[in-house]
Amino acid sequence: MSLYDKIFPPKEYTLANGKTVSKPASRMPLVCLIVVLMCAVSVRVTGFDLSVLIKRGEQFFVILEEMFTPPNWSYHRQVWAPLFDTIKMSLLGSVIGTVAAVPFAVLASTNIIKSRIVVSATRLMFSLVRTVPTLVCALVATYVFGLGTLAGTTAIAIFTFAYMGKILYEEIETVDMGAYEAAEALGASKPRAFACAIIPQVLPSYISNTLFCFEGNVRYASILGYVGAGGLGLVLNERLGWRDYASAGTILIMLFVTVFIIETISRYCRKKLV
Repeated sequence: MSLYDKIFPPKEYTLANGKTVSKPASRMPLVCLIVVLMCAVSVRVTGFDLSVLIKRGEQFFVILEEMFTPPNWSYHRQVWAPLFDTIKMSLLGSVIGTVAAVPFAVLASTNIIKSRIVVSATRLMFSLVRTVPTLVCALVATYVFGLGTLAGTTAIAIFTFAYMGKILYEEIETVDMGAYEAAEALGASKPRAFACAIIPQVLPSYISNTLFCFEGNVRYASILGYVGAGGLGLVLNERLGWRDYASAGTILIMLFVTVFIIETISRYCRKKLV
C-alpha cells in the first residue's frame, strides 16, 4: 500500500454476494496540489507579475490598432515576392523532410526492426534533432549556405524530418502485422512485404500529416527571415524595426489569407484521404 493510500484509505464496499472490494481514493487532489505548487514555483522563477500585465497589457492592443486601423495597403507590392519565397521554402522543405523521414522511421519501428541498438540509435537521433529549435537550425544554415531561402529551406526540412519521423514510426508500430507476416510466409522479402502490407495502412495518415506540416511550415517560415533565412520574416522584421506598424499589418493580413487558403485546401484533401 502506498503512502497516499495510508493517508487516504480506500473505501470498502460489500457486494450482494458478500464479497468485499475496495476502491482507492482519487489521486486528483494530489495532482491538483502538484500543479498548483509547480505554477507557484514557475511564477517565482519567471518573475511573472500580474499587476504589470494588467497595467501594460493594453499596449498590445494599441499596437494592433496601429497595424489594422487601417493597414498600409499600398505596401502589398513589396510583400508578394517574399510571400512566394516563404511558400516555396515551406513546400520544398516539407517535401524533403517527409521523404527523408521514411527510411529512418522504418529503422525506428520495433515491429519491423528487431535490433534494439538500431531502434534506440535512430530514436535518439530523432530526439536530438527535435531538440534543436528551427530558428537555431536556420541560423546555422545561414553560416553554411549564406543568407537566403536555401538556409530557410534547410531549416524547415530538418524540422519536418524530425517531426514526421516520430509520427511515422509510431504509426508503423500500430498497424496490423497480419498481412506483413503472411507476405513473409509466402516468400516475400522484407522490403516487398513492407511495401505491400504496411505502406497501404499508413499512407493516408502519412499524406495527411505531410499536408499538416506544410500548412504549419508556412507560418514557421514567416519568422525565419529574422535570422537572415529569407522569406516574409525579413520584410516583417524590417517594418517592425522601423515602427511601421501599418505596413506590418498588411504583411500579417496577406499571411493570414495565404495560410487560410492553404489550410482550406489541406483540410479538404485530408478529408478525402482519411
